[in-house]
Amino acid sequence: MAKRISVRAPARIDLAGGWTDVPNYCNLKSGEVVNIAINHYTKCVMDIDDERKISLSYSTDMPTGSGLGTSGCMNVSLISTILGLDYQPEEIAELAYQFEALLGNKGGRQDQWASAVGGISHLTFKGEKVEQRALNPSSEFTSWLEDRLLLFNSKITHVSGDLHNGIWQKFHQGDENIVGALDELRDAGLAMARAIENESKDGVINSLKHVMNGVDSLGLEFHEPFRANIQPHVSSGDIVAWKAMGAGGGGVVGVLLSEDSLRNKVIEDLQSKNWTHIEWKIDSIGLNREEINL
Repeated sequence: MAKRISVRAPARIDLAGGWTDVPNYCNLKSGEVVNIAINHYTKCVMDIDDERKISLSYSTDMPTGSGLGTSGCMNVSLISTILGLDYQPEEIAELAYQFEALLGNKGGRQDQWASAVGGISHLTFKGEKVEQRALNPSSEFTSWLEDRLLLFNSKITHVSGDLHNGIWQKFHQGDENIVGALDELRDAGLAMARAIENESKDGVINSLKHVMNGVDSLGLEFHEPFRANIQPHVSSGDIVAWKAMGAGGGGVVGVLLSEDSLRNKVIEDLQSKNWTHIEWKIDSIGLNREEINL
């Protein structure tokens, strides 16, 4: 019988701890990442006709290179479409990661896992092992995050692999600045998980500031494309912390407002700089698969 399989997988915000999920680091120390799955998706559709001939297509809400884990969620949706209902989201996440690794991706696992499991997650990476802990703050606190954390697409493209290579070469050479920066990002991930669990707004702000410092210590080039547009709002107190999504150097940036009332002011100014504001909400479902007979 002919059937259609439709799969939807969310993109993600890497709130804290990014870089430490990469095997170069978490094979030696634990990687600690906090991710939020959001309502921007990759959608994959596979039609199987009565003769068991297959057609497959997929699309994304966000461009690759945005820093929102688009490539990872593309592969999560693709692998889930092909493999069917017998696999758990965590298994799909790992297979999607291994698929990308075969293609030469030297990044970490956070994108695939965040997309597959959904919600807000504290992900711990120890070598090949992943521990996922769901963070479930109150609706009031999640609304605070959704209202205060603004996403903007700078429309500056980047290739995360190019950004990673130089950092990991220095890391393996024992560069103290790079090792210290990565350790700070790991600590920021642990602090962010505690802050969300305890619903501490100050904790979220302070953790995000540590992320900013850690990334700048890795290399100023990761945040430099955004700095001129954001710094005036930091100086005025409109923005209390900010970070590039993904590896940085372009793509999407997230800014945390000091007050809800500043939302329109900041959006209007940054959009006047040719950035695009991205509305978002938390996706609590993660990987979503439907199968219908045709």
